[in-house]
Amino acid sequence: MNRADLSKQPEQVSAMFDDVSTKYDRMNAVLSVGNDALWRIATTRAVGPAAGERILDLAAGTGTSSAALARNGAQVVAADFSPGMIAVGREKYADRSDIQFVEADATALPFADEEFDATTISFGLRNVVRPKDALAEMLRVTKPGGRIVICEFSTPTLAPMRAAYNLYLERVMPLVAGVASSNAEAYTYLNDSIRAWPSQPELAAWLREAGYEHVAYRNLTGGIVALHRGLKPA
Repeated sequence: MNRADLSKQPEQVSAMFDDVSTKYDRMNAVLSVGNDALWRIATTRAVGPAAGERILDLAAGTGTSSAALARNGAQVVAADFSPGMIAVGREKYADRSDIQFVEADATALPFADEEFDATTISFGLRNVVRPKDALAEMLRVTKPGGRIVICEFSTPTLAPMRAAYNLYLERVMPLVAGVASSNAEAYTYLNDSIRAWPSQPELAAWLREAGYEHVAYRNLTGGIVALHRGLKPA
């Protein structure tokens, strides 16, 4: 089985997601106890897709988030660097002309400058070997005045919630992944990457450093997940 580590070498991470691609959506629902649907709704609302807009959905996986973004008439580019994920997504949404699947590296996007009205990434920035480079690329391909929305695992704000969450990551998630996943070791990496990820204020600082303005974040599920938002200067 393929398993990445915290060096996050792109070929390792890509191969790991290839391994879990066919059961990816189901595992997200199981491991999040159904909260993944609520987080997706919050992210879609934060992006605020409108008819006629062009939106880049990075780390789109099998396209579940992209389909939500396209529901109001936006054209969505679903980009991911896992060929396995892209293949599952293309088959899943073969009848959708409003979603285009593209294999892409978040640190070197194959898109023109100022091409998208909004860029978003859900639970994927954490897996990029150079996340600050990805933020710079997202800024580059976004139109002036355009939006960025990042949905990512984060740091629970209250000590009891942090303790319960850490117990879940250490004890419960490995057991569930061992039974339900096609690559249980991939979810050991998930655990490690969540623990190593910066807190909400630090990620907000990265966004400002990249050049975004009006940066803000909102905690979901007590800070287990956070939504970060910003605007490209007009």
